[in-house]
Amino acid sequence: MATLSLEQITKVYPTGAEAVRALDLHVDEGEFVVLVGPSGCGKTTVLRMVAGLEEITSGTIRLGDEVVNDVSARERDVAMVFQNYALYPHLDVLQNIAFSLRVRGVPKQERERKAREAADVLGLTEVVQRKPRQLSGGQRQRVAMGRALVREPAVFLMDEPLSNLDANLRVQMRSEVLRVQRRLGVATLYVTHDQTEAMTMGDRVAVLNSGTLQQLAAPQELYENPANLFVASFIGSPPMNLYEGAISGPADGRVLSLGSQQLALPADLGRRRPGLVAGEGRKVVAGIRPEHLTVAENGNANRETLAARIELVEALGNESLVHFSTDARRVRNRGGAWTPDAAVDASGDIAGASAAEGVARVDPRVPVAPGDQVTLAVEVDRLHFFDAETGDAIGASAP
Repeated sequence: MATLSLEQITKVYPTGAEAVRALDLHVDEGEFVVLVGPSGCGKTTVLRMVAGLEEITSGTIRLGDEVVNDVSARERDVAMVFQNYALYPHLDVLQNIAFSLRVRGVPKQERERKAREAADVLGLTEVVQRKPRQLSGGQRQRVAMGRALVREPAVFLMDEPLSNLDANLRVQMRSEVLRVQRRLGVATLYVTHDQTEAMTMGDRVAVLNSGTLQQLAAPQELYENPANLFVASFIGSPPMNLYEGAISGPADGRVLSLGSQQLALPADLGRRRPGLVAGEGRKVVAGIRPEHLTVAENGNANRETLAARIELVEALGNESLVHFSTDARRVRNRGGAWTPDAAVDASGDIAGASAAEGVARVDPRVPVAPGDQVTLAVEVDRLHFFDAETGDAIGASAP
């Protein structure tokens, strides 16, 4: 058992492309840390550098107290589970699990004992004599994990091991992976592009974009306090609604302008978020999670509201996702720059398809249909604010 530490890890290819930039990351013994981000952000490159399959350009990789920069992949005490499982088709389950022990010269009796123990842990006892082609996708994934288990490594590395499974099996296998990892207590670095997978599995989640670490935190902290616009838009499904806004008014009566509409902000906002009250007409990006919007009824008279038009309703049984439009300007990521949509000429009704579309998560019993003009109640205490220029979150002042 050991810890894993990455210190200022950078990877630059001969073409000059920078895949990973000055990454600092620490995984404690027994901790499950997830690396998440869009395709091409550098996740797998990080994993391959830890495994010794990719050379680092600069920085330090430590397994426990040992620096392993110049240690070969064969000699590093890590085990990697790949996306495609890489099972040997001519070997049965037991032989696949025991293969790494065979290569290391472990006596036949001992390697068979360890392979059977791993198969038992993973629920494969009944299929140990089957070839990979006779197994389901979930069983193949478990065999790949078993091959890693028998090595008893200091660190587990997992590269999107569930991505080839169907949706229902992925959900089942998440708990299987966690159950095995908890039982062994091995430091684990797990790569995925699926933010739901990251949030449900990780003790901590590292969000990567364009090779740069955006935020490292516990899943709930990421969700409730995203460090910047990228994290806010990437974590959460449906994603956060982001609009261009401006804050103005006296310190005890600040308002947030979104298009032609205004929301009165809490009186204690200046105390809780001092950065928001600097300057009249301070331009910000305002973020609203879908669950913090509801279709207003008579009982919502004391809530701050936005006028909107319903564009689409997705009925999901336990909830409905209501897509709506307003005359606010939605902020989007265009080529790495966060910019607002073109201005909307809203005369009379909400501008419909040309306006900024957002999503609200509402009770499925609320009677709404496309084309309805509605009032959306906003939980202003749950609004998020980001600097319009840097994209960084505007939060509480440092203690």
